[in-house]
Amino acid sequence: MILDLLNSWEETYKKGQLTLWIFLSLKDGEKYVDEIKSFIENMSNNTISCEEQSIYRSLRKYLHLEIVEYNLGEGNKGPERKYYKLTKLGINLLNQFIERNINLFYDDKIKQLLKKELK
Repeated sequence: MILDLLNSWEETYKKGQLTLWIFLSLKDGEKYVDEIKSFIENMSNNTISCEEQSIYRSLRKYLHLEIVEYNLGEGNKGPERKYYKLTKLGINLLNQFIERNINLFYDDKIKQLLKKELK
């Protein structure tokens, strides 16, 4: 039962993290969709995997909101690829999100709670 609950919680958690992981991949540098997917899987120690369609869908939304933009670049033997990057608005948004939501985990009290094992 605990494993089922944990798996359900993790699935919900992972779906909510896709935007953060996409933004982090682009903070690391300009990337095309396969590189974004690989970044997310590698940097999350393969705990988060995502379909390319989910990434494309998210990127279309971010393009519309002017949070990301792209440049066309060479593909491997095929047509040009879209290399995505954060716009200034996207960088500002990510920085504010990190400040409000991620930096909390660096607080000493929170770090102690995360380390503390309940019995």
